[in-house]
Amino acid sequence: MIFNFALEYVIRKVQVNQDGLKLNGTHQHLAYIDDVNMLGGSIHTLKENAEAFVAATRETGLEVSADKTKYKVMSRDQNAGRIKSVRTDDSTFERVEKFKYLGTSLTSPNSIAEEIKSRLRSGNACYHSVQNLLSSRLLSKNVKIKIYRTIILPVVLYGCETWSLTLREESKLRVFENMVLRRIFGPRRDDVTGEGRRLHNE
Repeated sequence: MIFNFALEYVIRKVQVNQDGLKLNGTHQHLAYIDDVNMLGGSIHTLKENAEAFVAATRETGLEVSADKTKYKVMSRDQNAGRIKSVRTDDSTFERVEKFKYLGTSLTSPNSIAEEIKSRLRSGNACYHSVQNLLSSRLLSKNVKIKIYRTIILPVVLYGCETWSLTLREESKLRVFENMVLRRIFGPRRDDVTGEGRRLHNE
C-alpha cells in the first residue's frame, strides 16, 4: 500500500509542467503495479521526462532499475530514432525493437503478427493441457464448449481489443479454432456411407 502511494506521488509530481505526449488532454504516464510506461513525442522529451521521473523516485526512496528499463521508437520513418540508448545522469536505457508489456508483445513497426504468434503458442499449450477432457466421452459437447470458451479462448484472445487484424492473421486464428472444435465434435460422418472422416484445414 505504501509503495502504491509513493509511486502515485512520483507520477503526479512528474506530470506537473510536463512537455510529454498528450492523449485526451492528459500526459501519458501509464502505471500498473510497478510497471510504468512513459510516452513522448521525441527522444529529447522522453529523456527529460525520464530524468524527472528518476529524480522524483529518489526523493521517495524508490529506485528505477536501469537493467529492466527499455525504450522503443514507434514511427513510420525507418530512420527515426537511430540512437541506440538514452542516458540520464547516471543511468543508461537501452533501445529495443520489441518487448513485452503486461503480457503483450510490442514491436517497433507496431505489427500484430508477433503478438498473434505468441497468443497461438500460449493457446496451443493450454489446448494440450486439457486435450484429454476435450476428447473424453464422459463429458457432453456443451461442457467441452464451456471448457474451450472459459479456459482456452481467453488465453488466445488476451488483448484482442487492440488488434488490427489482416486476413492472414484472421485465417491463423480460424485454423486454431477449427482444430479445437474438431477435437470436441470428433470426425464428421459421411452422409452416404455413415463412416467417419477426418477434416483438415486447407
